[in-house]
Amino acid sequence: MQNLTLGSVSKQAETGEIWGIGHPVQACVFLTRKPGCVYLGKLAVAPNARRQGLARRLIDLAATRAADLRCSFVELQTRIELVENHATFEALRFREIGRTAHPGYDHPTSITYRLTL
Repeated sequence: MQNLTLGSVSKQAETGEIWGIGHPVQACVFLTRKPGCVYLGKLAVAPNARRQGLARRLIDLAATRAADLRCSFVELQTRIELVENHATFEALRFREIGRTAHPGYDHPTSITYRLTL
């Protein structure tokens, strides 16, 4: 969460949804509707608020929003090196559906995960 800026939050507010838990906010998620899905663009939990089920609550919210919007899945991407994130998303019922490379790389740099509703 420490990397979020007013600019990134403002841009998301214009193009999608922002949901948060706590006052002050201890966890947040950015959701954007895309063809057939809700894209989860940011999931952040403050270090002192981890291991309290906040990420699970926000993932459940994303699934609810996707269902409300008649979408069949929630999708996200995470960087290859963030191994702890992979385990977390897999524990939250996401399944890997692909790997992609950022421009200029000849090897995968991110993993795409999908939660089918």
